[in-house]
Amino acid sequence: MPEAVLTISSKNYSSWSMRGWLLVKFSGLPFVEEFVTPDNPEMKAELLLLSPSILVPCLIHGGVRVWDTLAIAEYLNEVRPDAGLLPTGLAERAHCRAICGEMHSGFAALRGALPMNLKAHFPRFKVWSRAEADIERIFAIWRDCLQRYGGPYLFGGRTMADAMYAPVVTRFLTYDVGLDGDCSAYGRHIMAMPEMQLWVDEAKREPEGIEELEVEF
Repeated sequence: MPEAVLTISSKNYSSWSMRGWLLVKFSGLPFVEEFVTPDNPEMKAELLLLSPSILVPCLIHGGVRVWDTLAIAEYLNEVRPDAGLLPTGLAERAHCRAICGEMHSGFAALRGALPMNLKAHFPRFKVWSRAEADIERIFAIWRDCLQRYGGPYLFGGRTMADAMYAPVVTRFLTYDVGLDGDCSAYGRHIMAMPEMQLWVDEAKREPEGIEELEVEF
């Protein structure tokens, strides 16, 4: 019997839904999905970056309601401490939380220039300069973690950090952003996860479309 309900929206467009869903999957907590259609005006505004995250993701577990992806991650770490959502060492946990926080609150130019769209592919896409700075910062984070902790994930084994950065990997594939060396290997590991393959497969079978997010710009 599922222990929890996770409210999500479009698997094709909603990067925060993907993060929340991966976190629950990584934790091993049994759950069912509750879907909010992108046709919902509030949900559409959220996906178009016109409102803060309000509806998704939201986890309900044992009478506790948790929204905001970082809050979900920390809650799951408390209720499923053996899942390894955070590294074991104090310094490593602090580092993991720091890069998760950076993803959660930063990279606005990247979000605006490269919206998540798993069904699309834009070869030779021209990335504007502010987004390029965000991309280089993400590459620097990945290289540092992979070299420091030995891979194949950012902190060796899978942690909440990999859930937080997984949608970025899909953006790089959609918009033909070149990855090399450690970053390329990391992207392949992320996309090879069974959870990611399931999410992408279901995203590509979604019938809904949001016209504003289908425009190549």
